[in-house]
Amino acid sequence: MAAPKVKVSVVVPVYNEAKILPTAAAELVETLETSGWDYEVIFAENGSSDDTNQILEALTRASPRLHALHETEPNYGRALKHAILEARGDYVICEEIDLLNDEFHQNAMKLLLAKEAEMVVGSKAAKGANDERGFVRQKGTVVLNGLLRLSLGYKGTDTHGLKAFRREPLLPVARACIDERDLFASEFVIRAYQMGVDVKEIPVSIREKRRPSVHLFRRVPKVLSLLGRLVWVMRVKGAKGSKKKPGKK
Repeated sequence: MAAPKVKVSVVVPVYNEAKILPTAAAELVETLETSGWDYEVIFAENGSSDDTNQILEALTRASPRLHALHETEPNYGRALKHAILEARGDYVICEEIDLLNDEFHQNAMKLLLAKEAEMVVGSKAAKGANDERGFVRQKGTVVLNGLLRLSLGYKGTDTHGLKAFRREPLLPVARACIDERDLFASEFVIRAYQMGVDVKEIPVSIREKRRPSVHLFRRVPKVLSLLGRLVWVMRVKGAKGSKKKPGKK
């Protein structure tokens, strides 16, 4: 008897991606069709004001493997979290519509299927990575990661972007995350480390298909504010809670 197909959910946040969505979706489906997996793709749309929703409606109508979720406002983190919680695969791959890295899919799934990890993070900053984004975007990754290391004790080199994981052990981690905006992806990875999940990084090569949809410098004040809140909840408040004796409220 043939082994059952691996069930994989690929989740892709989308915001105002009408220009690249049809081509990117076709490219993603083409690579997944050759994978041998029983797959679904969940496009996590959030607050788009262009023709993204109309395109998604046509795509999901044409293929039962494609699904769309919607948020009423632009909110990457909430959209990603919603998609993770709604995913039906035994394994989940978090993608970016402007990257779509099949090499990461294959390498990450090999580790997961061999039970060498429960979560695999695709690092743009690890040794062996090839990051072809602009200089400012590259430095933004380095600075954010440095802040996460200093403030939350994170040991890896990247948190935002490509990741793959076994869904069952990571659902409690996703539900525990308090940030549902720009830092959700980072909190998700850091909490996984802290909750004892076997997390491994692998270097990735990335080249963006279009300019960033959100200007980096406009995000900085909000990200710093969210980071402060995250540090308070995970380090200060969490430390106070850990000092309580068992049975005490």
